[in-house]
Amino acid sequence: MAERSTAAVDVADNSGEQPLTAKADQSTADGVAKNPMRDTDGDEAQGTDAEGSRKPASPPELHSGHKLARRYRLEECVTRLDGFSSWRAVDEKLRRAVGVHVLPADHARARSVLAAARSSALLGDPRFVQVLDAVEENDLVYVVHEWLPDATELTTLLTAGPLEPHDAYQMVSQVASAMAAAHREGLAHLRLNPNAVLRTSTGQWRIRGLAVNAALRGISSDTPQRTDTEAIGALLYAALTQRWPYENDAYGLSGLPKDIGLIAPDQVRAGIHRGLSELAMRALANDGATASRHEAACTTPEELVKAIGEMPRIRPPEPVFTAPPEYQRTTYQQGTYGRPATHPGAAQPIAPPPPPLQSRTGKALKWAVSALLIAALGLGSWQLADALMDRSGKSNDTNKSQTTDGGDKSDATTPGRLVPVQGARDFDPFSADHSEKPNDVGKVFDSSPSTYWQTDFYLSPEFGNLKPGVGVILDLGKVQQVGKVTVTFLGQTSVELRSASADAGSEPTSFDAYTKVADGSGTTVVLKPGKTLNTRYLLVWLTKLPADGGGHWRGRVADVKVTS
Repeated sequence: MAERSTAAVDVADNSGEQPLTAKADQSTADGVAKNPMRDTDGDEAQGTDAEGSRKPASPPELHSGHKLARRYRLEECVTRLDGFSSWRAVDEKLRRAVGVHVLPADHARARSVLAAARSSALLGDPRFVQVLDAVEENDLVYVVHEWLPDATELTTLLTAGPLEPHDAYQMVSQVASAMAAAHREGLAHLRLNPNAVLRTSTGQWRIRGLAVNAALRGISSDTPQRTDTEAIGALLYAALTQRWPYENDAYGLSGLPKDIGLIAPDQVRAGIHRGLSELAMRALANDGATASRHEAACTTPEELVKAIGEMPRIRPPEPVFTAPPEYQRTTYQQGTYGRPATHPGAAQPIAPPPPPLQSRTGKALKWAVSALLIAALGLGSWQLADALMDRSGKSNDTNKSQTTDGGDKSDATTPGRLVPVQGARDFDPFSADHSEKPNDVGKVFDSSPSTYWQTDFYLSPEFGNLKPGVGVILDLGKVQQVGKVTVTFLGQTSVELRSASADAGSEPTSFDAYTKVADGSGTTVVLKPGKTLNTRYLLVWLTKLPADGGGHWRGRVADVKVTS
């Protein structure tokens, strides 16, 4: 059931109630079209389409094992609703799981669904669940999309309680940034709810159903940016309070008490981050009842992204270390180990019995082992002294040859001193949330090549043309001389070494504050500045990523060593 709820495209928001069949009267359908964020079961609307012109066609007779385009084998029907059905399927050509929407070609919304799917596919933004195919064939229209078995819906996450402030901040930052990019290309969601927002196993937030979910239900809006912005505000409100910010219950969340209106999240639950509470209200302040209380209401995703950028960055919580239990000596009484303990009423011995007498064989063995140990220690000491004397002699000979004979071809240089890295921070200045996997960044200098910090995944080696790169800032604790930096990657990666000025009093936060001093490409890259470099802050800046084997590209930094 978990895989079904997290990987299927949002077809029925309340899928836990009626996953395969759903009906609602015409008033419900009308309510969806008017306000898609405030309904409680709008996804189960049935009857006429948005224009009221015709009844939806009967759903196609499909079954498990049916194959579309001689390629997509249907496995499990996730939802059958309003004349269309949604399936978990297998792409036999690429041997991967996919999701498929299927509806009759003469369905009232077939044309708009095809158009929405093709427009969404052209966006190619990795923050959205990607449309892979949109086809009309054999009297059917079907839309094929990514299937994310490792992702979890926000609806499911909230069943355990509200999100931590850092998680809520990451969610609203990534969703707002993605929707701002979509609206710049003329695309709206209009069905952005907790079922449409997923968190992957790597911590990235992704949005499913862009344009397609609304088209499947015949939903439109005269103010699409405003609708999506209010939806993002509702998502943040729910993430902070575990409540739906309207009177009706929805998505497994209780609504607000009736007749009190919209109140700020920090008035619903104690301990809520005040900046995030205010941000949710600014996004939700899209009607006259609330706008008067908030001068700087956000009515577009772009405005919301700007408001998020003006907030102080919310750091992830510090890891909690528990002290190991105190060492307790365990003793066993002679004659009781390996046998059941005596019951509480039994008489206890006053003192343990005396130990058994040692045999002559035991004494002889003890003296023999002692003699061997003494001999080994003596031999080891002699060999150690001999090795030290031999090394001293070689050292004197080498020094003598270097001062008297210029023809010595041995490497006389001394390896650079290892400069310890005191701290590290992920650096992503060209995205809205300025963050790229902050929780694992300490793994770049933990001296363990089996651990690594990794980027998000992208649709091309050049970060999907979304940004020029991402990186890690290394803090050396104080201004140090840097001779070289050795970076170990998983996969062929292009990288630049950049440094802050030695005069920088604190860690620079802008990309322009770091000057390029070296670059390279490979799996183990040695970056040597062209001249003497003194700095406290270094930036390891990834510019081209390797393929991750799953159709995407991502960078993985396993180890960084700095030497003087």
